[in-house]
Amino acid sequence: MSRKEAEPAAGDGSSASGADEGGSGSGSGSGGELADALARRRLYREVTLALRSGLRDAKADFSFLRARGLRSLLGFLRSTASAADDARLLLFRHSQSIPDLQVIPVLFQNSLRQPKEDPVVTLDHIFGTEPMRITSPSTDSEIALALRVLEGCCLLYSCCTALAHKYKAVKVLLNILASRGPTEQGVCLDALISVMLDSPSNQMNTVGSTRLLNF
Repeated sequence: MSRKEAEPAAGDGSSASGADEGGSGSGSGSGGELADALARRRLYREVTLALRSGLRDAKADFSFLRARGLRSLLGFLRSTASAADDARLLLFRHSQSIPDLQVIPVLFQNSLRQPKEDPVVTLDHIFGTEPMRITSPSTDSEIALALRVLEGCCLLYSCCTALAHKYKAVKVLLNILASRGPTEQGVCLDALISVMLDSPSNQMNTVGSTRLLNF
């Protein structure tokens, strides 16, 4: 007997059961929406926590702490790139509009910061009324990690290349190419290519800088 043939025989009971099915269907639908919302919220917390913890170490005064933070950020970027869906990627892109979660400024203000002249020591520093901040210089491995993080950010989100332009990324990278060893130079070339992708301003900076450096 088909379902249509059974419905008249069931009479009022069938209508009641149909109402029950409809109610359970709507309940399962709302339950599914709640589960999806909780999953999105959990993923958002994971993304923000990974970025905050990595950026906190990447801004440290000591090179080994900065390197630890960069490794954490690089691992996050790799897991984002290999994720099965785009939810994690979309959250990362959204996070880069939040100043506290932006990766590019931290890279250029710390690990990729250009070395300055010897710090000026004042009497306040000598007599201890104004403590002097001492930051360890970036090591070769730290710079290589920072370049990998820069490359990953630019490949995952084109707006990161525009943000890198504000920090004169091309000039910084060309200086690294000219002054560092083979290990950093190879990574630097990859980062330079990623910075120039879909970025006419960075491409123009590259042309102008290479002419000045006689590359």
